[in-house]
Amino acid sequence: MDEERLQKQIDFILEADKLKKIFRKTYLADGSRYENDAEHSWHLALMTILLSEYSNKSIDVLKVIKMVLIHDIVEIDAGDTYCYDDAANEDKAEREMAAAKRLFALLPSDQHKEFMDIWIEFEENKTAEANFANALDCFQPVNLNYASGGISWIENNIAYNQVLKRISKVKDGSIELWNYAKKIIDSAMLKKYIR
Repeated sequence: MDEERLQKQIDFILEADKLKKIFRKTYLADGSRYENDAEHSWHLALMTILLSEYSNKSIDVLKVIKMVLIHDIVEIDAGDTYCYDDAANEDKAEREMAAAKRLFALLPSDQHKEFMDIWIEFEENKTAEANFANALDCFQPVNLNYASGGISWIENNIAYNQVLKRISKVKDGSIELWNYAKKIIDSAMLKKYIR
């Protein structure tokens, strides 16, 4: 057994535990509290298993699961950037790249490269797997916002066009999920969850 390798993996696992303390602006479906990044990532992994049949293209499901489980680890250092906060999004890419470099460097070199490559693939959103992972990442908060009665949208005075722009990536990964999301936001508008 390579004790140094194991120790690096354990150190990364303990560092990744900090993801549980990063809270998002999306409420749980019951509206009781904000979800954290670890819950979000787990939810996306479950959605990958359940909804992969709706991907526009054939995908490697395991690769998508890896992608959604690690895509937000960078927020341990970079923090969660609210998708509707234009000012905070200006330097998001730089903050997250610096975080990715630090966090993934904790791993053994082969896993460091694998995680960095998968994270970059998600961010670039050019492959079928990245398209589907990004579709789920955009779809999940819309689904939770709608289920919670639009609490986060109402609190932040979010407009229909903002939500429509935010979910535009869903089309690239899944037309079926795009159509479902569009129905949700149309209904949210009628219910005055969004303006």
